[in-house]
Amino acid sequence: MTIKKIAFIFPGQGSQYVGMGKDFFAAYPIAKELFSQANAILGYDMAKLCFEGPEEELRLTINTQPAIFLNSLVAHRILEQEGIRPQMVAGHSLGEYSALAAANTIGFAEALTLVRKRGQLMQEAVPAGKGAMAAIMGLDTQAVEKACAKVSNKNNVVQIANYNCPGQVVISGEKEAVEEAMAYTKELGAKRNLPLPVSAPFHCPLMEPAEEGLLAELEKIPFKDPSFPIVANLKGEAVYTGIAAKEALKRQITSPVRWEESMRYLLSQGIEAVVEVGPGQVLLGLLKRIDKGVIGLGVEGTASLQKTLQALKAR
Repeated sequence: MTIKKIAFIFPGQGSQYVGMGKDFFAAYPIAKELFSQANAILGYDMAKLCFEGPEEELRLTINTQPAIFLNSLVAHRILEQEGIRPQMVAGHSLGEYSALAAANTIGFAEALTLVRKRGQLMQEAVPAGKGAMAAIMGLDTQAVEKACAKVSNKNNVVQIANYNCPGQVVISGEKEAVEEAMAYTKELGAKRNLPLPVSAPFHCPLMEPAEEGLLAELEKIPFKDPSFPIVANLKGEAVYTGIAAKEALKRQITSPVRWEESMRYLLSQGIEAVVEVGPGQVLLGLLKRIDKGVIGLGVEGTASLQKTLQALKAR
């Protein structure tokens, strides 16, 4: 089989780890250049944070988001240098910013500044300990929606935050509401419920203060038409203009990430191979549960890069 159409997908928060990007930094001048630019933009040493941690500091939303974005763009630029370009891109939550920068809709410096501000606003939106998130495994989406609807009210909010893949959704909201919804989904037959170690409840109405703050930042930045279509989280459909990309981003923080829909849409467009570009392989795991037949590859360091290049060039 000759691969004619490939897509890049970019990871979101939770894929970070201490040491990410270190071998790219040692081997590729473009990696050093982007890390140097990031240091100048953000005012601190990104290489030290990414390569040495400590993990507790890297896990803070305000640090995690720019760190993952930077490492994803490093991997993307290296793939570009190797002559590998996608026909379509998508990113999971934070990863949508990486996708936008990869498609030249916004510049690297603008995107990194936005991502840093996004992390800060999201971390500040809800007091520590008030919000929570949990993954619900082995229960159909309608049942999870039913559980959230039963528990949720204007003073105690919980909703689905991520429609990740068949049998896995993530719920988000006020801690008490999330715990009640978890208990109810167990009654409805969920196989496993897993509280997530996050510092804020993402993709739910509690993020409205962060969304409002980010709107002001987005209005300052001109969005160009993308070099290739971007499948946006908001509706799980492609956007083809800078205006549409910005509009989708405006509502992203409080809206669910429709990842399963995004991947099904992407595959419906004739994509034959999908490359996860950036740290971790979380999205490849989800992809295999959405469509076992698609070719899934990853690029997060020099070893995975060589493996992916060989696989793509062999076809």
